[in-house]
Amino acid sequence: MSKPHIPKPTESELEILQVLWQHGPTTVRFVNDELSRKRDIGYTTTLKLLQLMLDKGLVLRDDDSRTHVYRAAVREEETQGLLLDRLMNSAFGGSALKLVMQALGNKRTSQEELQQIRTLLNNMEEQKGANEKPDSNELA
Repeated sequence: MSKPHIPKPTESELEILQVLWQHGPTTVRFVNDELSRKRDIGYTTTLKLLQLMLDKGLVLRDDDSRTHVYRAAVREEETQGLLLDRLMNSAFGGSALKLVMQALGNKRTSQEELQQIRTLLNNMEEQKGANEKPDSNELA
């Protein structure tokens, strides 16, 4: 079974998706108000972006009431994975190591984040070790 095609969102579309992922289904006015906290953006611009995103399949719209309610049509994790894969392949030659080294080297990583990374790596190693253990039948 192949993965469904997820259109690549623009930066502005990602900003809108972030609002929808964080707050759930909501109106154009709410999305515009949230975006306006970070930068100057007009209501009609937000509306137009949402209409374009609807055409691309990035959002869905509920037309039942007078006020249209938009919701994300793509999952946050899938979209992040898609964008990360593209970035890793195009900018880092497919190397996860280069990507991680660059990410940790350019940003001041907190102790809490480092501990979460260590825990993730330990869990991945344990999982891999469990998958590589031979069956008891193979030992006989």
